[in-house]
Amino acid sequence: MNTNAVEVLLVEDNPNDVELTLHAFRKHNLANRIHIVRDGAEALDFLFCRGPYQDRDPVIPKVILLDLKLPKVDGLEVLRQLRADERTRLMPVVVMTSSRQENDVVEAYKLGINSYIVKPVDFDQFTESVRQIGYYWLLLNQPPKL
Repeated sequence: MNTNAVEVLLVEDNPNDVELTLHAFRKHNLANRIHIVRDGAEALDFLFCRGPYQDRDPVIPKVILLDLKLPKVDGLEVLRQLRADERTRLMPVVVMTSSRQENDVVEAYKLGINSYIVKPVDFDQFTESVRQIGYYWLLLNQPPKL
């Protein structure tokens, strides 16, 4: 097993949400190897080992936490490309977004997400949400071997 394997790929452009998410994972000792990308294009480069990530070991994260409202390439397009490729089709993806728009929810599920979570604005609720996500996806969930 690769000890440098990324457990969580966090796709988030909001620095405050990045810090809150990292704080929650650290506080609850849930993930040691979290990789952060700040836009959809970088997420795709990371996942498909291209561009600045071309030399990356192509180990699959246990879960992708994906914001929808991203610069360069939005989260729904990231999902489209992930689900269209055999190598990434089954990767667990949890959308964590501020969008409550029904069309975003429906489209994300049509594209094969595993869960859709609206980010709480309250610090304690946000931290608890991330703790529960981490506990489930990193400790309880049994992902397919890709």
